Amino acid sequence: MTDEMKIAAIGECMIELSARPDGHMALAYGGDTLNTAVYLARLSRNSPLTVDYLTALGDDPYSGEMLAMWQREGIGTDLVARLPDRLPGLYTIRTDERGERSFHYWRGASAAREMMRGDHGARLAAALCHYDMIYLSGITLSILTPGDRELLLAALDQARAAGTRIAFDSNYRPRGWPDAATAARVMDDLYRRCHIALPGLDDECAMHGAMDAATAAQRIAALGVEEVCIKNGGSGCLLHQDGVVQTVPADNQARAMDTTAAGDSFNAAYLHCRLRGGKMLTAAQAGHRLAARVIQFPGAVIPLDAMPNV
Repeated sequence: MTDEMKIAAIGECMIELSARPDGHMALAYGGDTLNTAVYLARLSRNSPLTVDYLTALGDDPYSGEMLAMWQREGIGTDLVARLPDRLPGLYTIRTDERGERSFHYWRGASAAREMMRGDHGARLAAALCHYDMIYLSGITLSILTPGDRELLLAALDQARAAGTRIAFDSNYRPRGWPDAATAARVMDDLYRRCHIALPGLDDECAMHGAMDAATAAQRIAALGVEEVCIKNGGSGCLLHQDGVVQTVPADNQARAMDTTAAGDSFNAAYLHCRLRGGKMLTAAQAGHRLAARVIQFPGAVIPLDAMPNV
């Protein structure tokens, strides 16, 4: 890859409070697409690939700290709206003895829910066609009203027509949707617009019923997605392209301390490899290596000096 490539990640970043063993809470900032943007930006340092984050924040000190953090990570923030009298959402993380996490959310009035509205929404929509790739998730879709969601989908249609590729992770969270059927319908609308699908098998089963990874991949490919990677935790992932299916085992040697952002970091390494011309198999292996390192640390974003060579 010699020419500059621009990547946009669209979504919501929230205040993150993680329960510590001593009973205190550690403050950080995270969100699924933001986590992917951070890891993608880190992997892309010293390369012609640049990453922007597109969202809306408030005018409060926490929003200001978020913005400064993203800029330190090398993420572009020109399309981040700052809305007066608004606040970011908040979530807490608790982990059990196996490293599995549970979340609780306070996000009903999050500024990111208004990212597609007004002048800043029109500016965001118009900018999408200038990116080589757009990355978003089911959580991005879930925080928008139906009307705002239609504005985003229309902007994605224009970007796709201009040659932009779209990558999507369904990342289904039931509390963000009226019901599973609504979530499934909306996400299938997005799948029909995307080029690279990176869902987790558990999310697809939660919306569509029990199925194996091959069946899930075939269902998504039938919607017109040319490249499907079904993530399946410790069982690895399944790749599907042009009717060819391949299973790639996970790196299970590391003991999980906290599985937060395992899928988000996998997506970052996978997309980074693909954007640089790597094959799907190589991309999946890179995704597993980064995810295996991320789950050895608490929270969504690991220290910069802990990043592996993927």
